[in-house]
Amino acid sequence: MTNQPVTTPFSRRRLLHAGASAWMTSSVLRILHGGAAQAASTTPSSTSASDLQASFGRAKSVIYLNLSGGPSQYETLDPKPDAPAEIRGIFSPIATNVAGTQICELLPRTATMADRLAIVRSFATDDPNHESAGYWINTGHKYAGPDMRALAPTDWPTLGAIVKMLKPTERGPFSAVMLPEPIIANPNVFLPGQNAGFLGRRWDPDILKCDPSATDFRIESLTLPEQITVSRMESRGSLLAALNVAAPIRTPLTADHTRLCQDALGVLVSGTAQGAFAIDKEPPELRERYGRGKWGQSVLLARRLIEAGVRMVFVQWPREPGDLSAPNPLWDTHANNNVRMKDILCPQFDLGFTALIEDLEARGLLDETLVVAVGEMGRTPTFNASGGRDHWGNVFSFALAGAGVRAGQVYGASDRNGAYPARDRVTPAQLTATILHLLGVSHEATFPDRTGRPLRVVEGEPIAALI
Repeated sequence: MTNQPVTTPFSRRRLLHAGASAWMTSSVLRILHGGAAQAASTTPSSTSASDLQASFGRAKSVIYLNLSGGPSQYETLDPKPDAPAEIRGIFSPIATNVAGTQICELLPRTATMADRLAIVRSFATDDPNHESAGYWINTGHKYAGPDMRALAPTDWPTLGAIVKMLKPTERGPFSAVMLPEPIIANPNVFLPGQNAGFLGRRWDPDILKCDPSATDFRIESLTLPEQITVSRMESRGSLLAALNVAAPIRTPLTADHTRLCQDALGVLVSGTAQGAFAIDKEPPELRERYGRGKWGQSVLLARRLIEAGVRMVFVQWPREPGDLSAPNPLWDTHANNNVRMKDILCPQFDLGFTALIEDLEARGLLDETLVVAVGEMGRTPTFNASGGRDHWGNVFSFALAGAGVRAGQVYGASDRNGAYPARDRVTPAQLTATILHLLGVSHEATFPDRTGRPLRVVEGEPIAALI
């Protein structure tokens, strides 16, 4: 189900690496059944504020909307009407339904539900690189590896892997899912920060490459061949289990492979899992409300998956055709910023994001589902010669909604020109700690590394003012 298949033969190096991975896996299993599991499932320490204690574990699930490329703060959640024209751009701020709060005119639907949102305008990494900044935001840890465009065995696990490890679902085969595609950098590079890293492949989020907007939508890796029935597949699973029991040699690598096969089989024969992908069962008018494009339908599919019991769904902003060679793919508006924001990016986001909030609320799910909308950076205060805004990690914005979020507020502020935090700077570690806190994982929880040294799940603390 992930895009990293198990390979053979078993070289000495691969066996050693697998053994270390399996050691980590067994350690985590001991954590989940022993003392460290308590650290991950009990309330914060007595020194925490009462509101933090009350919000702990409020979220049953998370929908994480990854606005890859880095949205401009000026044309979204932090317009600067008092800045010089060359900074503020051509778009105007509009009032929201929260008195005194304005956002850009390109998000009119979002403006009508600001009372359900907590908007943060002081997020900062000071990192202008997609690779390392994205890694930091998706893991809560700064990148420290040898090559930020290549996977390494020392990579910190992505947030979805931590969720899968410490808060696995009890309602189906999926705990953490990424769709409709992984984070890919030009030219087609799978970036660190979106797999389980040193935890091992067992804890990888399930990457489901798909296009829910397609008329013949299906996920090939989750679909049985026509000649194979569910009962026949279950028989094959029973045979596999019997062979594993009778195997004369069992290694950590074979045990890990067996578990992956069992998980895959569970997905193929699970009626609940298969039913969650039946997006064609949704009313046409609701599908239109989300937007018929790949991103809007992926957000709708995320809602269906959390209803089916998935703990965390990571929705990656999908690339458009030709994006792998384009100078400004996704939200990376190096050229024609105003046109792309007005005609392509903001309309899709405004439609799908607000549809999700409304839909969750109508179904009684908003109070137990945390929604996060964030990119890995913002954009420069000034425009370049191509009419674009370039990379800017010094300050940018994100939004939270749903379970445990203190909505109807703006937290933090950028300066007059939207270039640097003016107050209440927020870091990726704080965002990660806040998400985990709302899911019921203490920011003080630890797990052992390969040497037995305890590692904190996250280095930051929850942002008390947001929850």
